[in-house]
Amino acid sequence: MATTPGNDAWIENWLSVDRFSTYLESAGGSRTRALDLYEWNAKLSAAFLHDLSHLEVGLRNACDRQLAAATLPGDLHWTDPATLLTLFPILMRRNKLTGRQHDVNKIPRNNVERARTSAATKPHTPPLPGKTVAEIMFGFWTYLLSDSHEKTIWVPYLHKAFPPGTDRSRLNDSLASLRRFRNRVAHHENILQGSEGERRRIVYLVRLLSPDALEHLQTNSDVAMILTKRP
Repeated sequence: MATTPGNDAWIENWLSVDRFSTYLESAGGSRTRALDLYEWNAKLSAAFLHDLSHLEVGLRNACDRQLAAATLPGDLHWTDPATLLTLFPILMRRNKLTGRQHDVNKIPRNNVERARTSAATKPHTPPLPGKTVAEIMFGFWTYLLSDSHEKTIWVPYLHKAFPPGTDRSRLNDSLASLRRFRNRVAHHENILQGSEGERRRIVYLVRLLSPDALEHLQTNSDVAMILTKRP
């Protein structure tokens, strides 16, 4: 690649032409501002990961506390096999695209079973519940608020984790958006657009779970400050 003024040909080699072109377009063609935007985006992403980690830990612990009430006699925790199958029973539905029957609860059961396997420290010994919960991915917790789990999980258990009258649909929409946003951040994609909306979603969800936690988060979050410093 030809050397550009200022000897910055390394940028496309390092970031790729396609990746850097997004920032060039946002910077109106200015290579200096484009690189500044890239650095700003990286700092904003790191700050968001801090806030999202707080939300993820708080959400999963809130869900775990409420799902404890579902634990069947003989099981120690809701992630144990019998209770897990009760919470996520085999439910066959026809796929509209393929026409084939599939178990819509297989994925969440598999997610928990994989977490149990990862959390196990000794052969033939049940994993500690806390380690299992920590191993379950963010996507699992967000899907618990979906329409398909309203009757089996939201109504009997999870609504108690939120203030009375909380709109499950709005919760679900907010978490679905943040799940997609988190994936973009984790894969180092640009978050040049829509970041303020995602910041507000985090605030909304954390406030519902714990106003005290929200106060702590806002004291320690750099997201709002970094958003004001966009190049």
